[in-house]
Amino acid sequence: MTVPTTNWAYPTAIKFGPGRIAELAAHVRAAGMARPLLVTDRGLAALPIAARALDTLAAGGLGRALFAEVDPNPTEANLAAGIAAFHAGGHDGIVAFGGGSGLDLGKMIALMARQRPDLPVWDLEDVGDWWRRADAAAIAPVVAVPTTAGTGSEVGRAGVLTNSATHRKKIIYHPALMPKVTICDPELTVGMPKAITAGTGMDALAHCLEAYCSPFYHPMSQGIALEGMRLVFENLPRAFAEPGDLAARAHMMSAAAMGAVAFQKGLGAIHSLSHPVGAVYNTHHGTTNAVVMPMVLDFNRGAIEGRIAAAAAYLGIAGGFAGFRARVVALNALLGIPPTLGAMGVEASRLDELTAMALEDPSCGGNPVAMTAANTRALYAACL
Repeated sequence: MTVPTTNWAYPTAIKFGPGRIAELAAHVRAAGMARPLLVTDRGLAALPIAARALDTLAAGGLGRALFAEVDPNPTEANLAAGIAAFHAGGHDGIVAFGGGSGLDLGKMIALMARQRPDLPVWDLEDVGDWWRRADAAAIAPVVAVPTTAGTGSEVGRAGVLTNSATHRKKIIYHPALMPKVTICDPELTVGMPKAITAGTGMDALAHCLEAYCSPFYHPMSQGIALEGMRLVFENLPRAFAEPGDLAARAHMMSAAAMGAVAFQKGLGAIHSLSHPVGAVYNTHHGTTNAVVMPMVLDFNRGAIEGRIAAAAAYLGIAGGFAGFRARVVALNALLGIPPTLGAMGVEASRLDELTAMALEDPSCGGNPVAMTAANTRALYAACL
């Protein structure tokens, strides 16, 4: 047996539990900030939870600066506006607050605000050692506060940014983007609309499922992915049906962070199909992942059937692979997830374009079945 050689990285300090948002100012100050900029999306900026975070910072003598020009799929235009706000306010760090869009853009602002002007953000895509092009010492510190339970960006070293000219989503990476501290307070997720609870929860499941199925060697991530799936199957229906169920919300926050840790092992066709659809049609990322999940399971069945059967046994799902797939379909139906990409507005006339984009996406390299132009187009057609 060949002994594998690989590189592993695990997350940061996580302050987990109800009410932990009250500690925000202390953790921001400990991260070395005196003038933080809180970055979130437009919708969250108007809600009481954002005001509470800003009040906590102000009470701690750290000001109450807010940047909320964040689109659902953030672009380089959002990044440029955020960098301008960072410099205009004389800020020295970022509080990334919200779902995936706010967390990702907050990290991108921290990455790029103090880099040399001639370094495009696209030159830091997660390709090889491109991250070495950045000046690590120039990256501003980040404290992350997730308000959804899906993306897991609060424990990640990357962010997703959409190129508005090409409609390509790019994963921008640097090891120093890991937040110094993450505050996971399930009370912040209680007010999520049901559709966002559903979509973000299925995003967490997609991360765990694809990491679990990835062919790469990472036994720690494998175990985390399996337990993350259990938490989603057991708690997402509860959080969806009873928004005030704080225990279910807490378990979903754990599952989201676990998914992001686990996918160090790899992602696959779910994400490589979902990223182009989100970039072209501006669909919700987690919801799009959920739509294509059953068809991707079918696509990969020959390579993953035994592994999924083992997961099903652990999860208490009868019927092996077929039973697991049926549970995913039933969960989608319970959550009101659209049954197909066609129901989300995706057009057959754009399948060639989407296929080319999917094959460029770095996630396809972690799929257990090799993705080609022919089989990827056929997979998109099945998802329609």
